[in-house]
Amino acid sequence: MKKIAVIMGSDSDLPVVEKAFAVFEELGIPYEVHVFSAHRTPMEAKEFSERARENGFGAVIAAAGMAAHLAGAIAANTVLPVIGIPVKSGGLGGLDALLSTVQMPSGIPVATVAVDGAKNAAYLAAEILAVSDDALYERLTAARREGAEAVLAKDRLLSEKYAK
Repeated sequence: MKKIAVIMGSDSDLPVVEKAFAVFEELGIPYEVHVFSAHRTPMEAKEFSERARENGFGAVIAAAGMAAHLAGAIAANTVLPVIGIPVKSGGLGGLDALLSTVQMPSGIPVATVAVDGAKNAAYLAAEILAVSDDALYERLTAARREGAEAVLAKDRLLSEKYAK
């Protein structure tokens, strides 16, 4: 199975991206975590990106706040799917990071999830891998089914509690 790379612009992003780790562990997906800055360690980010496929990765998640150029810097140096997580920081509540992550030039796409949306980034990365991994596809299908069952159970409880 391919691995997922999770790259943070700073270790201060860890509380956000840890939510992705739980998804990977639940689904049995191997992952690696690194800290590379688009601005402070651009050469290391570039080298990692250029070698990601040959090092067994199937997708990359990049989390960064404020200027949030990390996902774009990663995407510029690999054709693997890159998923950006804009991280809430600074005075704009993550809007700056969202716009920096989502506004990519043609030919260098970055899939972008919600501000602090690490769980959805993990699920999207898993779905990308599941295109060629039937066992993972089945685990994702089961997780969706369990989610639906949980919502319907809550519906039944509330319907019974407030039945007139």
